[in-house]
Amino acid sequence: MSIRRHSYLPLPSIAVDDLQGRTRQRYGGNLLFNPRYLYLRLISRLGRKRGNFLLAVLFALVIFFILSLKTNWDPERIKEGIPFIAHPTTLVYRKDDLQRIWTFEIESGHFPSTKPSPKEIGLTKIFNPGLPLLPNDQVHGPGIHGTGFGRVYAAIQHENLSIAFPPRPIPGSIADMDIVMQHCSFSSHKLVRDCLEVLRVGAGLDNGNRLRRESLDDWKYIYLEQTQATSTHTGSTSSVQTDSIPDALPKRAHTALEPSPIELPQALAPIPYSALSTACDPDYPRIFHMYWTGPFTDKPYMAILSFLFTQNTGLHLHEPPKACRPVFWVWINPVSAASILDPNAVDDLYKELQSNPWASPFLHERFKNVVQFKLWNTTQQLDSIPELRDEWRKMHTLFNTGGRIVNVPAEDDHKDMGSQPNDMFHRAGSDSSSSYDRLSVILSDMARFVLCHRFGGIYLDADTILLRDWEQMWGWRGAFAYRWSRLSRYNTAVLHMNKGSALGTFLFRTALKNNLDFHPMTISRYLKDAYLDGLLLRLPDALFDSAWLNTENYQRDRPPQPFFKTFEDFFNTPAVSSAEPVALGFNGFFRGAFSYHYHNFWWKPFDPARDWPDLGERFSEGNTAATVLQTSSDQGDLSWSAVLKRTFESYIRGERCNMYGEWLLW
Repeated sequence: MSIRRHSYLPLPSIAVDDLQGRTRQRYGGNLLFNPRYLYLRLISRLGRKRGNFLLAVLFALVIFFILSLKTNWDPERIKEGIPFIAHPTTLVYRKDDLQRIWTFEIESGHFPSTKPSPKEIGLTKIFNPGLPLLPNDQVHGPGIHGTGFGRVYAAIQHENLSIAFPPRPIPGSIADMDIVMQHCSFSSHKLVRDCLEVLRVGAGLDNGNRLRRESLDDWKYIYLEQTQATSTHTGSTSSVQTDSIPDALPKRAHTALEPSPIELPQALAPIPYSALSTACDPDYPRIFHMYWTGPFTDKPYMAILSFLFTQNTGLHLHEPPKACRPVFWVWINPVSAASILDPNAVDDLYKELQSNPWASPFLHERFKNVVQFKLWNTTQQLDSIPELRDEWRKMHTLFNTGGRIVNVPAEDDHKDMGSQPNDMFHRAGSDSSSSYDRLSVILSDMARFVLCHRFGGIYLDADTILLRDWEQMWGWRGAFAYRWSRLSRYNTAVLHMNKGSALGTFLFRTALKNNLDFHPMTISRYLKDAYLDGLLLRLPDALFDSAWLNTENYQRDRPPQPFFKTFEDFFNTPAVSSAEPVALGFNGFFRGAFSYHYHNFWWKPFDPARDWPDLGERFSEGNTAATVLQTSSDQGDLSWSAVLKRTFESYIRGERCNMYGEWLLW
């Protein structure tokens, strides 16, 4: 038999009717390549062993190519998409220290969940002050005993339904993340649009405009703690009982394990909001952190405006609010990530902010208690972390992301190479997609953990817009980030960690033994290898990144509102849906989500026709300086980004109230 005759497979014959109505068989032809032909050719030329080996390599390359196309050539995501490629373990702790970390977080109330701890950790009985004490010694699950305060879940809305705006969250209210996960988890095939409906109905964001539904009792995810419950337990001398199974967890090779026992501070006993002596709990400060490199632009400007428009800052009052007022700290590194600060950096920073039209409005006396600019000093910040201060200088680089290490040349080498101010190591900010400031992004991966571990609070990427009051997020004492789209990994564009926590100690010491890699994919590996991922809750991206699944071609048959096929649609809204932004406005933009992450696009203006801070006469000097170069027409369709910018600015100008019906008082 000739091999060449069978290099193509014949298509099957097809029955057709001719002009006389008679049925004939029509031959399909040789159109499909025959894989057996390739196999026989390889065997005949190379022999059976070599031919089979080469064929296996070719097959693996084809699979690798297909997966890489789906993951946009990101090596870390390619690895995540190939199940048979395993990472070496990152673990540098013994099992008994992992038990101590779990115990610290549970005793501090940082694990208010009924989910069991991993069986590999070996916690056989848990007395959890983050869960309510149940009557008659009932348990929340096998071995899970609640010892904390009772919970009251309520439907939230104004008593007077004629009020057009939603009510502010009740001070001290808390989101039950177990219920949120039930309605929003991508792993459970929940839709983003359905999750957002639960989030807005449960929080009363629709106020009196809700539609008739079946019983919505299981949509009540917000509760208040009752002070009369006990926070102690009986029948055990410790809050966690452990097994005595030997430590069989694999450890990182060629790396010294961390000394045992791990040094941790005293666990904090949870205190209900109503029992606090002040409006704010000093152990859980309400600080939004944001890191920015280079000149101030419309991107951090919009993040701050969204904070003023949505959070309970008390700017609608002449006196400080009775509720705990959140603050927004903008950490600015005025130079490139690879540079050393000038001794006069603080004075220079405030001079630059005062002269910058995007930044100067927030230096106004009215905003001083809620918006604060702070100078980022890498050396000072790393020295402030006990887990890093004695060893970080021994690292040969601070720029490591996903295992890709960037070695920064010495300044003399820069000069010898004739480097330009806009090269990779001098770049401060991103002017276009081709001049992306990657070093600052890598440094910010570390900065968010430093800030949260040192000060507590929530870190937000600068490409984030707040969409509702975060009172219930502050009330939930656990740590959280959110899901990386379809992958069961973390995105730390939103990150909440408690000040000086055992979880933070673990992450810094583990990162130190793994080349200081703080990429979110690598953080996912640290926690998974140590069975600690339950302590950093991976919330659904519907809460903070509602368009992400749609942009990756998921859930497009039932998308949320608005429907973005790409993240660029936020800035360049497609013509087919261009009427929506003006017609629906802020209330029609992912209503129910806590924030929106537009994924970079630093170089795209929010509002090309009015690309300046349009904040009214109080800031006319900055407006005049910024409007000199404006020549674009202000007529026609407006994108979602332009509508949000103009909405926030109209609140600052005093032309409209915020999303809760409150007017800014000057």
